[in-house]
Amino acid sequence: MKDLIPKVNVDLKDLGGKSIAIDAYNALYQFLAIIRQPDGTPLKDHTGRITSHLSGLLYRTCNLLELGIKPIYVFDGIPPALKEVEIKRRAKVKDEALKKYEAALSEGRIEEARMYAQMTSRLKDYMADDSKRLLALMGVPWVQAPSEGEAQAAHLVRREDSNYCASQDYDSLLFGSPRLLRNVTISGRRKLPRKEVYVEVIPEVIELERVLKELGITYEQLIDVGILVGTDFNPEGVKGIGSKTALKLIKKHGSLEMVLQELKEATFPVEPQRIREIFLQPKVTDKYKLVWKEPDIERVRDFLCSERDFSKERVLKALEKAVKEQKKASTKTTLERWF
Repeated sequence: MKDLIPKVNVDLKDLGGKSIAIDAYNALYQFLAIIRQPDGTPLKDHTGRITSHLSGLLYRTCNLLELGIKPIYVFDGIPPALKEVEIKRRAKVKDEALKKYEAALSEGRIEEARMYAQMTSRLKDYMADDSKRLLALMGVPWVQAPSEGEAQAAHLVRREDSNYCASQDYDSLLFGSPRLLRNVTISGRRKLPRKEVYVEVIPEVIELERVLKELGITYEQLIDVGILVGTDFNPEGVKGIGSKTALKLIKKHGSLEMVLQELKEATFPVEPQRIREIFLQPKVTDKYKLVWKEPDIERVRDFLCSERDFSKERVLKALEKAVKEQKKASTKTTLERWF
């Protein structure tokens, strides 16, 4: 899908005062993958519990708050039954990566080991619970989705309870998010695997209305293009069909069913309408409260420093900068109401 989607680079500094509904699991997996020791070992506390996700969550959230951005984290619920194939596929990839990681580590291929380690990340229950606890202590709202976090985040934007939906996945567009932000939680310089080359990862905005206009299709047809290429609910799509070919076929025939009639040899494991309904009628909730408060610095410090072995100095510095900017933003908003 990425080859088809028009996008515009954006500076996070320009998003001050805006709210962003962040796909929490998407962000936590990024933190688990990236925040590691040189040999690929994740950060851990004295009990052996992984803390890479908490490190990423703390410092990235503080950075956003410091810019005057109001983050909302949306957590996945129970996945649709059709996602089971994709979940099993991902688990297999992680198992294979773990074997390669252990082999590379034992043979002293440290950089290669780290690369494979990034592919082994698994989000355990205590990690999600710890993340929600940290967000609550930081005064940042989080929402528990009944099913897909991306669907719930898109729902917040459609209801105008959030200005943007943030995720690395383009499925947010298929769930109908009017505005998608990518590279929010991983912006900055990143080293390319096995190369002494660094690239800038820049946040970008994608607007659904512009996508549909430039591609010359309807929202429903965009979903059909996604299904043809492959989604989390039909990972393989139609063999041999890339995004550009899928777009041409949908524009020519109008719908996925008509395309499949032409591609008589194409096999499709499930009725297309079942996949469409996941995007068109996702399981979401309106039962949430979005309130931002000042961080409870003492309790955040106790949780991260006393329980999870974080650096007291670094934690307090990040929180104090975030609080300082929050107060500035609050004062600015109050003044604007008077003039």
